[in-house]
Amino acid sequence: MKILFIGGTGTISTAVTRLLAAQGHDLYLFNRGTRNIFEGAENIHIIRGDIGNEAEAAAALDGMTFDVVGEFIGFVPAQVERDFRLFRDKTKQYIYISSASAYQKPSADAVITESTPLANPYWQYSRDKIACEEYLMKQYRESGFPVTVVRPSHTYDERSVPLGVHGKNGSWEVVRRIMSGKPVIIHGDGTSLWTITHNSDFAKAYAGLCGNIHAIGQAYHITSDERVTWNQIYQCIADTLGVKLNAVHIPSDFLAAVSDYDLTGSLIGDKANSVIFDNSKIKHAVPGFAATVRADQGIRNTVQYILAHPEHQIADPEFDAWCDRVISAYENMKGALGT
Repeated sequence: MKILFIGGTGTISTAVTRLLAAQGHDLYLFNRGTRNIFEGAENIHIIRGDIGNEAEAAAALDGMTFDVVGEFIGFVPAQVERDFRLFRDKTKQYIYISSASAYQKPSADAVITESTPLANPYWQYSRDKIACEEYLMKQYRESGFPVTVVRPSHTYDERSVPLGVHGKNGSWEVVRRIMSGKPVIIHGDGTSLWTITHNSDFAKAYAGLCGNIHAIGQAYHITSDERVTWNQIYQCIADTLGVKLNAVHIPSDFLAAVSDYDLTGSLIGDKANSVIFDNSKIKHAVPGFAATVRADQGIRNTVQYILAHPEHQIADPEFDAWCDRVISAYENMKGALGT
């Protein structure tokens, strides 16, 4: 197949690009070239440009058609409206990456299926994703635009450890705090259930949707079937480092109230909720799909990779200081109340 990806070098899309290229498909990546990891790779063609400049994009894509167009960096309705204008006559399938955070929070049912309502009053990011989905499905119903919606949930790769609370520079500062024995914030009591999915597992299901005639007009989430607690996630990091975990459990609403970061959205609207995904629909569409990277194995491999690659050890002194202040304030509050 001839496949165009808008993006193609992010956490999710990198793994998808690698897999589809290895399968022999003809890949085109439309991006600004800020991460040149596929330069010169077999079966992968780079189209330099800014998709946000619609006239520039239209000129770069003039005369080209595709079996699949994958949108990985569409976050607001204006971006998918632009895509509709660009690709309505140029592709047999348009796959939009939405988000599992769009599902109703808190969920009315412990198990999430694709039929779970989309409603998240806590996070603008999720509401924008919902609006994008609604626009695309409207175009499917009214004009036959061949859309497929995919909803990932906390997909990670070797460059960043999956965490509940972290700063603007990613996961390294939390890893460093664990390594040095400093207290580390875990939201809530750490026992809520969460699902993390390695990007190599996500790629297998996504690849199976490409060119899949049964996927047109459908929405799927793609996640692991494994559920782990946040305590287990952080303990896996400490075990890999060979140190004792010094965890401080702080209520999510307290963290959101005192945060310098958007923890209302990412915690109250997402990670503070227990999530269990029913993956029956994606398994029916892609027979044989199974996520095989176990959480403890994936976390261990990621921590080891980051330790071996200093370029991913990005310090975040602002977040480090914020953690110290929040932990101190929380402990002082407990002490003042005699707890």
